[in-house]
Amino acid sequence: MTDKIKEFIVEAREFHTDSKEQLEAFRIKFLGSKGLLKEFFAEFKNVPNEMKKEFGQVINELKNTAEEKVKSIHEMLESKEESKGGYGDLSRPGEPMVIGSRHPISLVKNQIIDIFSTIGFNVSEGPEIEDDWHNFTALNLPEYHPARDMQDTFFIQTNPDVLLRTHTSSVQVRYMENNKPPIRTISPGRVFRNEAVSSRSHCIFHQVEGLYIDKDVSFADLKQTLQYFTKEMFGKSKIRLRPSYFPFTEPSAEVDIYWGLKTETDYRITKGTGWLEIMGCGMVDPNVLRNCGINPDENTGFAFGMGIERIAMLLYQIGDIRMFYENDVRFLEQFKSSI
Repeated sequence: MTDKIKEFIVEAREFHTDSKEQLEAFRIKFLGSKGLLKEFFAEFKNVPNEMKKEFGQVINELKNTAEEKVKSIHEMLESKEESKGGYGDLSRPGEPMVIGSRHPISLVKNQIIDIFSTIGFNVSEGPEIEDDWHNFTALNLPEYHPARDMQDTFFIQTNPDVLLRTHTSSVQVRYMENNKPPIRTISPGRVFRNEAVSSRSHCIFHQVEGLYIDKDVSFADLKQTLQYFTKEMFGKSKIRLRPSYFPFTEPSAEVDIYWGLKTETDYRITKGTGWLEIMGCGMVDPNVLRNCGINPDENTGFAFGMGIERIAMLLYQIGDIRMFYENDVRFLEQFKSSI
């Protein structure tokens, strides 16, 4: 793979043109949203750990070579136009634009949205400051239900019925109240829980929860959907579902993917088992459907939820969740956009 990238480096160095159209075609080929660099960066996660450093250096060399070539030819063509047009374009910036960075949470969230949008899921959003009904009661968690203790909640002191949402399931409740089946939606967003901040947990994090409601929806449909997602997201299709408990689904399950045991990192993150838990799921409890105005005798559905930070930590091999929130420029520049 590195030899192939080096061939493209030579091609980029030798490229020359006097045409803006050819220059744009070159830029799209190497730096576009579906260009060569995008493909090589996507392949990075499949490279063995001992080769990652060399692979990353070669990719960066190709990126820098292509960017410098585009910049130099663009400046040459602009100078030719300025010599013909007197003063030229006085509105041009005095310095080149600095390429910005995308936050890794945004990158992973957008990737998850893209995967589910290809199979018909739309995106729904809701308020971060919620009421008790949408966050708890409608989800089969009435007042004093012991399962409420599973989530340490930030309540608004002046109004105990108002709180910071503990999951994006509240968005699903609002969506079901305002839409009739068939429903196929995912709800990405920020959630809050009163937890101690450490390298593995935080009081602020992000979730993506999915919901599918229609006639004759089965657990087999749920498994097939999750298998498609894990294949597209991680390149791994071997999953297992372990029985679990969630108040708003019955039956409920935890979803594991087989991560493998090829490296020392694999042993560490899977605790030597090769299996890694990535989300929870289950069939929507009939009481939840009834609370949201949907007839459970006519419709069934499934729901699932995952933490975006957890997936980002896996994909980018980040060992400390606090790095997502500290705004360290050295960390964020690793995710610098090429377009």
